[in-house]
Amino acid sequence: MAEDGVAGLTPAAPRPAHVPQSLVYDFDMLLDPGFRRDPHDRYQQVLAQAPPIFWTPRGGGHWMLNRHDVIFDAARDWEAFSSELFPPDEVSAMLEKMVPGARMPQPIPIILDPPLHGAFRMPLNAAFSPKAMAGLTEGIRSLASQLIDHVVPNGRCEFMSEIGEPLPVQVFLKFMGLPLEHQAEYRALVRRQLSTPNGDLAQTAQFFQEMVACMRETIIDRRENPQDDLISRLWSADIDGRPLTLEDMENYCVLLFIAGLDTVMNGLGVGVRHLASDQGMQARLRADPSLIPEAVEELLRRYTFVITTRRVTKTFVFHGVELRKGDRVFLSLPAADLDPGRWPGADQVDLDRRDKAHIAFSAGPHRCVGSHLARLELRILYAELLARTPAFRLDPDRPPSLHGGSVLGLDSLDLIWDG
Repeated sequence: MAEDGVAGLTPAAPRPAHVPQSLVYDFDMLLDPGFRRDPHDRYQQVLAQAPPIFWTPRGGGHWMLNRHDVIFDAARDWEAFSSELFPPDEVSAMLEKMVPGARMPQPIPIILDPPLHGAFRMPLNAAFSPKAMAGLTEGIRSLASQLIDHVVPNGRCEFMSEIGEPLPVQVFLKFMGLPLEHQAEYRALVRRQLSTPNGDLAQTAQFFQEMVACMRETIIDRRENPQDDLISRLWSADIDGRPLTLEDMENYCVLLFIAGLDTVMNGLGVGVRHLASDQGMQARLRADPSLIPEAVEELLRRYTFVITTRRVTKTFVFHGVELRKGDRVFLSLPAADLDPGRWPGADQVDLDRRDKAHIAFSAGPHRCVGSHLARLELRILYAELLARTPAFRLDPDRPPSLHGGSVLGLDSLDLIWDG
């Protein structure tokens, strides 16, 4: 039974008339207390306790999809499950209230549906192709080795602040063409945006405007003075034959800013946390580094860390549940990849698992365009960490600090090793 005003949780919204009580499960995707212990363990509990599709009163009230099959089907059905964050009429109404000339930047193309989505995604597909990402290999390896070698003599490190965050953030800022000296400012802005409940259009617009404001000087400069970076390459791209506008570039940069400055670091954190608690797996990978790509895929499956949002475009019955036009739906990718109905022993990390076809990067037209970069960074970081450190373990005196939200991960991860 949902309770309003429960300490530490977002307020409870009233249950809509079309939601049966049997499908209500009180779960706060942002502030559930179980996340402080382990968000993936909490999602395993949700899998065991909640229906495959349930409605929660938290976060303004919304549906959660909670099994692999329903999530996989919804991710591919873009006509019924739109990626538009807000209905166009709501956006138009808000823009009319804004200062003349002001606009709401939006993370394009992730909020677009086909066929428009494909036209805007095309330049990113080229920029993030496997061949393009391979060109970053030596730079990533060099930075990873520097960060790791800096902490090895200490016999310990706080992984997230010393390695897990600076590695992907610095790689991405350099790749994108944004100044490294603003790293802390950028990260603070992304953290604030991701730790705020979804659903508030005005607040979302403000976040996106702040992101664009801190990048606008660089965006405009690259139009006039192109360099060897992603912003410059996007300026030379086109959308169905027309050149990109400043508005297009700002939209692209909002998406890249959010995705590039948060998601991979959380993937690194949850993977290294597992390695630190599994000495047998560490030893096996040290003895046979050729298994690291297999480890990357299995750890991505076991510790999938992104929850995506959709908006229902019509009233219809989906897997036996009536959804109404305008309902918000969250696709719990972590629950999908922990579903025991899809994988035997889903809660176990098994390097020898034959089927590792996870959906950590989602499915359908919105499958993550940055997946090749993420995999590259994970493979390199694991390889360098295992090659350059003694066997590491969790510091028993400083337990990890974790968080939930739309991206699960760690705020701190203290590791120790013997000299």
